[in-house]
Amino acid sequence: MGIDTTEKGFEANIESSLTMSGFIPRTLTGPVSDAFKETAIDVDILFQFLEATQPKALERLEKVYKEQYKAKIVERLTRELDRRGVIDCLRHDIKDYGVTLKLAYNKPPSTMNQMLQDLYSKNIFTVSRQVYYSKKNNNSLDMVLFLNGLPIVVMELKNQLTSQNVEHSKKQFMNDRDPRELLFQFKKRAVVFFAVDTDEVYMTTQLNKEKTFFLPFNKGNDGGRGNPIAYNDYRTSYLWKDVLQKDSLLDILFRFVFIKKEDLQDSTGEIVDKRETVIFPRYHQLDVVRKIEADVAEKGVGMNYLAMHSAGSGKTNSIAWLAHRLSKLHNEANEPLYTSIIVITDRRVLDKQLQDAVYQLEHKAGLVERIDTDSEQLAKAISGGTRIIITTLQKFPFIIDKVGAFARGTYGIIIDEAHSSQGGKASTSLTNVLSNKTLEEALEEDRVAEEAVEDTEEKILETIAKSGKQDNISYFAFTATPKQKTIERFGTSDESGKPHPFHLYSMRQAIEEGFILDVLNNYTTYQTFYKVAKSIEDDPEFAKSKATKEIARFVSLHPHNISQKTEIIIEHYRQVTRHKIGGRAKAMVVTSSRLHAVRYKQAFDRYIMAKGYTDLNTLVAFSGMVEDGGLSFTEPELNQFGEKELPEKFHSDEYQVLIVAEKYQTGFDEPLLHTMYVDKPLSGIKAVQTLSRLNRTTRGKNDTFVLDFVNDAEDIQAAFQNYYETTGIESVTDPNLLYDLQNELDGCQVYNGEEINQVCELEFSGKKKSDKAQEKLNAILDHAVDRFNKELTDEVKEDFKGAATKFIRTYSFVLQIGPFADIDLHKLYVYLNYLLKKLPRTEGSRIYLADDVALEYYRNEKVFEGSISLEVQGGAELPPVSHGKGSKPEEETEKLSSIIDRLNERFGTEFTETDLLNKEQLALDMIHNEELVQKAQNNTKENFKFSYEKVFMDFVISRYSKNEDFFMKILENPDLKEYIMTDMFEEVYEGLRQ
Repeated sequence: MGIDTTEKGFEANIESSLTMSGFIPRTLTGPVSDAFKETAIDVDILFQFLEATQPKALERLEKVYKEQYKAKIVERLTRELDRRGVIDCLRHDIKDYGVTLKLAYNKPPSTMNQMLQDLYSKNIFTVSRQVYYSKKNNNSLDMVLFLNGLPIVVMELKNQLTSQNVEHSKKQFMNDRDPRELLFQFKKRAVVFFAVDTDEVYMTTQLNKEKTFFLPFNKGNDGGRGNPIAYNDYRTSYLWKDVLQKDSLLDILFRFVFIKKEDLQDSTGEIVDKRETVIFPRYHQLDVVRKIEADVAEKGVGMNYLAMHSAGSGKTNSIAWLAHRLSKLHNEANEPLYTSIIVITDRRVLDKQLQDAVYQLEHKAGLVERIDTDSEQLAKAISGGTRIIITTLQKFPFIIDKVGAFARGTYGIIIDEAHSSQGGKASTSLTNVLSNKTLEEALEEDRVAEEAVEDTEEKILETIAKSGKQDNISYFAFTATPKQKTIERFGTSDESGKPHPFHLYSMRQAIEEGFILDVLNNYTTYQTFYKVAKSIEDDPEFAKSKATKEIARFVSLHPHNISQKTEIIIEHYRQVTRHKIGGRAKAMVVTSSRLHAVRYKQAFDRYIMAKGYTDLNTLVAFSGMVEDGGLSFTEPELNQFGEKELPEKFHSDEYQVLIVAEKYQTGFDEPLLHTMYVDKPLSGIKAVQTLSRLNRTTRGKNDTFVLDFVNDAEDIQAAFQNYYETTGIESVTDPNLLYDLQNELDGCQVYNGEEINQVCELEFSGKKKSDKAQEKLNAILDHAVDRFNKELTDEVKEDFKGAATKFIRTYSFVLQIGPFADIDLHKLYVYLNYLLKKLPRTEGSRIYLADDVALEYYRNEKVFEGSISLEVQGGAELPPVSHGKGSKPEEETEKLSSIIDRLNERFGTEFTETDLLNKEQLALDMIHNEELVQKAQNNTKENFKFSYEKVFMDFVISRYSKNEDFFMKILENPDLKEYIMTDMFEEVYEGLRQ
């Protein structure tokens, strides 16, 4: 074939494109190469640049150092690069013997200063291919871009036409590039490392062997990951034809890249270390900042911009960069376009990050001011023309008044709505006292209050509307979930006059690129959850597990039976959730009202104490005060610490479950949050914001889980549809499907039982991380890959891969409901996870591979001995499987409908489920009575029964007005009264004793 499909051809095309735009092609050989291996600097080019731009400085240093001056300058430069890093040296020069040396010249903001223009034009950009960098080996890099002799960009290139792709580039960086080599040392030389193929680009700023973390650097494709087709060009050509062009690269180096500094805390909150990260903008961040800046430069002050950027998009950095660049923007007369840039946010992290970033970019303090005292401080900052002002939403109306008053000034207002509820703030209408309501009344009262709450967007829009059109203000709004009004107010109108976001980074792209998790992937309604749990429990082919039976025995769930739901939640958390994220996973219970939250907290604590669990502690979050049964409750009293401490306490290893009522449902970032139990009606934007609390990623977190007691899957899917095009929600899963899939897979004759056993022996032997294990694994799998390639038609290949993917997905999903043990299924699951990675991929095929946590689930199991004992992490025990039967089934709770039928038949009544709930409420009234608590705790059951029967009718009468029909039947019918009184006794006594 005549077409050049090699990697070298790909390299040559990139080099040619860069050369045409002003890069100088340069091959490092001989003494130049030796010097580069020694210093990781192209010394000849460095001195070409210094001689062309700073001859007098060089003369002074030559007088000091004589003929050694070049070696001494390189020595000084090396020390400064090692101490301060390449970015700081490029921006802020180096000094040697009182002489300042500039290492690069950024493009001047205007053409008015000819001398600066001339110096800028003398920067030397070079591109080198096959760069040998090490004195220890003969490894070479595909491509390196230099600025004035300093290596800035390293690229490893792969061409799919040679059967290699970007993943191979990443592996090359991780496995073959030693981070200890001078060129790769953190901060000291190369700024960014790009893994590139013809379709995708990934980047990192720090090589760290297998721990190297790559970020996608792709444009996005129709709202998803990847890159769009480019006309007559590679999909990835934007990298070298746009991003890495000379002016663009200088702009990134001087006005984007910065060092983020963080304190690392242990689980107790103590600072144990510090971490530095070189922040290089992701593509969409670079794109949104530059596009807004260009549009403002063209159209001037007074326009509005909406950036619809998903969670996980890095809005904090985007806002910091935009604020800095807008503050530096000048008009044609070289006057600042804006008097001040005002950032409205509740993110405390933005304050420090913005100050750090701006200081690094400008090397000046005092350009950023945080308003943390009063409105007078704010007025002073505005009137004094502080370049960047950070303040909170509460001061927004005041800002509008003030900037209106300072008519001579122009202002850019950046609004960060996404974190309007950070710290669990709630509106005043939700902080009042909720007094002695039933659960139904509390639900309704808090629902009405919530609906009356004007959220952040509403308040901002209302304030802007009141102030009228102000031509001296530009608005820049960043949000993941804009309401219609927000799009109308801040959106950009197209030709038809319809407003839309100025810039988009979609939820779908964020999920597909791995920046957030898809919270709908394991979204389960209680009905689905129950059906799966029940079918696991009922099916003789599945070994029984205690957790599954605990769930399956609740045949019908009472809408207000908190104790039932509490048991389901706690047992599911202990059996499934707590093993996730390396044993650190946390859960949130979303309740319908503040009274529900208090009752849940009490029910959780009672159940945990009754069971003697010592590995589960709960926190509660609600506003104001709740009065219930004559007692008053507040969040700090129940948690025994202040409200502001809650996020930090919850993040620690001390607490596992957070019970909330309209707090922490938006703007709360806790990456360890894995599971959400929803006991509240959710719809629209509220559903998206609430469930999105789970989507943050962290090391070891591969999935999430939602158990919803209230909402329908269809309603939740509809809510997400506006913000993400291809949402899929799990339908009801029948575990028996696994056996059908197993039969289908076996029938393809791709693998055999012996190969499955061999893979599992490796997996469970404890030696799986050794190189030898990898060698053996590949050899075993290759038999199946060979059969797959040679013996199957294309149609059967697709069927096999589809069935294998579905098997893994279904097995993982069923494990989320409750662990079960079918050894053959588990062995097939382990085997298929490895096999699918080795089978050839077809265009567009997406393979679902299970997370390591699921694979670890039965890791300690002795798979290949006659007696198999399974041990779930954390010490929970499952019954042995070797005998082929589960433990003795527990007695199921009677169906609610059966209880009602029996009552109606016996007493000739027409009771409904509502009547039964009145009976439960009656029991709760007695359980919360302080006098009865004392008697129950100080008497035997027999003695207490006298007190109980004595006061029973008093409680019936006190409830009479709530449901006259039900309680009148009790008053009129002695037999019915006796039956209900006896029926409730055990429940009331146990409740009082707890």
